[in-house]
Amino acid sequence: MKARAFRKTYTRIERITKATCEIRASDVKFGELAWIEDRPAQAIRIMEDMVTLQVFRGTEGLSTHSNIIFTGRPPSLAVSELLSGRIFNALGLPIDGGTPVTGEERVIKGAAVNPVKRAKPNVLLATGIAGIDLNNTLVTGQKIPFFADPDQPYNKVIAEVALRAEADKIVLGGMGLSNDDFLFFKNTFEAAGVMDKIVCFINTSEDSPLERLLVPDMACTAAEYFANDKQQKVLLLLSDMTLYADALAIVANKMDQIPSKDSMPGSLYSDLASIYEKAVQFDHGGSITMIAVTTLNEGDITHAIPDNTGYITEGQLFLRYDSDISKVIVDPFRSLSRLKQNVIGKKTREDHPQVMNALIRLYADAMDAKTKKENGFDLNEYDERCLSFSKDYAMKLLAIDINISVDEMLDTGWELLQKHFEKYEVGIKNELLKKYWRKETAESA
Repeated sequence: MKARAFRKTYTRIERITKATCEIRASDVKFGELAWIEDRPAQAIRIMEDMVTLQVFRGTEGLSTHSNIIFTGRPPSLAVSELLSGRIFNALGLPIDGGTPVTGEERVIKGAAVNPVKRAKPNVLLATGIAGIDLNNTLVTGQKIPFFADPDQPYNKVIAEVALRAEADKIVLGGMGLSNDDFLFFKNTFEAAGVMDKIVCFINTSEDSPLERLLVPDMACTAAEYFANDKQQKVLLLLSDMTLYADALAIVANKMDQIPSKDSMPGSLYSDLASIYEKAVQFDHGGSITMIAVTTLNEGDITHAIPDNTGYITEGQLFLRYDSDISKVIVDPFRSLSRLKQNVIGKKTREDHPQVMNALIRLYADAMDAKTKKENGFDLNEYDERCLSFSKDYAMKLLAIDINISVDEMLDTGWELLQKHFEKYEVGIKNELLKKYWRKETAESA
């Protein structure tokens, strides 16, 4: 983000809070970038000649006589092929020791893609994670969040998705990352030899929380360049959107806005939507597929952040710890991909929908049996088989460390069905049973 074409300089601040300051100025546009000494700021409210500036690095140490210079334009990012393999901070400045990127300056936080340029998302995006590809299949151009508790390895999961997904470019927007998580992403991508197709915008927990507000828009601008201009398949990863929303709340609070649900600003829905709606399948073949982490407060799915996110996005991927196998799994009951019907059984094998439904239905029977057992009821022979199946299913197909192709997932599903159940118990069409139910496998099991 470059600060050039400076305009008039102001030298008096009327009011300072921890996140904002107010000055009297003329000819300032909403969203315009300014510099207060060496700190970037943005005009977020204009009332006649009173301008409220959001100071991204905080206002601590500023005096009422600090110099304020307006740039005449909103925050921007220089886009070109030179973005590939680079790591930037929230302001779009390199933090990898390299030189600044040159290219076309594009204003961040632009409008969503015109609907006439959108195509129906119907291209499979395989991740290699069975809990996603089998039960919650993703398509290019989809927007979907990971809901996870703060102690779950969600950053590890999205790093694995980045390595396995069939994408031309991966854009990572990290908000409030610990230094360990930042180094994990960096080392993982370097060790895998894929840094040349990665673009990172990183705000760590040591950086100003307000700078997190810039990260998603920087990442979306880079993603749009590669998806639209270069017609590439882009996977956009954002972590953690809860910390982004917390930064929104900080600014709203300092502007004395009346909070909405869970102390979040009333603009939360539109703020989140302006980011998520950047996911797109272009009619020329390029696409932006967005996977965003939303950490939960004590597992509360009704909190304003996941609640609003669920309305905007096309499903959710829910991580939970399975005590039976001592691993984190993609929960088959609370996860959902609303666009999977566009590809399963069409871009994947014909038996995909039937196998997926049979496995989840029988897993539900196993959870009923587990409840009976916990409440002291006797289990019948079918209940015992269901419980045995549920452990195998979780270990071989739901755990996040499973890395196999979709066909291998389906083959594994058939093996589990034949190992634990009879044909009449699985509820699969006869023509598929004749083709895929292998007698010798069932007998050997």
